[in-house]
Amino acid sequence: MSDYCLSAPGHPWHGPYHDTEYGFPLRGDAELFERLVLEINQAGLSWLTVLKKRAAFREAYAGFDPERVARFDERDRARLLADAGIIRNRLKVEAAIHNASVVLGLREHHGSFAAWLDQHHPLSPAEWVRLFRHTFRFTGVQITGEFLMSTGYLPGAHREDCPVQARLRALSPPWMEA
Repeated sequence: MSDYCLSAPGHPWHGPYHDTEYGFPLRGDAELFERLVLEINQAGLSWLTVLKKRAAFREAYAGFDPERVARFDERDRARLLADAGIIRNRLKVEAAIHNASVVLGLREHHGSFAAWLDQHHPLSPAEWVRLFRHTFRFTGVQITGEFLMSTGYLPGAHREDCPVQARLRALSPPWMEA
């Protein structure tokens, strides 16, 4: 991701995400679920497109509250597929709703999405992909890798000489514990 550290700073959308979110550890179910939904929706598109639509996603997906999203019905699916503010892809919409139910199951059996991640950490990237493919929908190599890197479970979000890297290391993201 070294190119991101060179191109993102100063950019109106990428800059704030790079400087304050990318690679920083997340613990809340809603925050982790949001990142998973956004990474899934980025597939085949640019991250800039997703960042520009992020507020609309938050509104459309009930603040990324897994409990609320897991209860979405056919009317909600139709609403999402008609919402020009988000990415209207049936497979991605279905994955988000299904994955919300998965997060609730993880919460029930492990206490939280983060606790489930922590229980499996550290895994190799290939092992993470197998686990995510078995657990969630619409999670392949790229989506799983970016999700884990963006939430602090895998290294590589920032170059060693990136000023953000020092702030990130001070937070002891999970990848540092491996």
